[in-house]
Amino acid sequence: MLTTTSRLRIQEILTRLSMGKKVTLEERIYINKYARNNQNVSSWLRKASRIQRQTKITNQIDELLEGLDLSTDEPHVTYNPDHDDLGEWFSGAPSWIRRS
Repeated sequence: MLTTTSRLRIQEILTRLSMGKKVTLEERIYINKYARNNQNVSSWLRKASRIQRQTKITNQIDELLEGLDLSTDEPHVTYNPDHDDLGEWFSGAPSWIRRS
């Protein structure tokens, strides 16, 4: 559970991160601590990283992943339907989207 103070601090740090401004190592550790345990913070972190990179959506699968917030945190990784298994691609998805 996030307190209001923690949420505001996290959002302030992520705003700076998304704009490419200075974020200290301590702040990154703070964010990652919450991101590991809170899906909302994890989603906010992924979104801030995507905004910072400003990647262009190149195909329908990327658009779907972006809309479902399932796109990768790594900018050089893309899905290749000729070589990649779709099941493995979604293995990093949040628990609510994976099959039980």
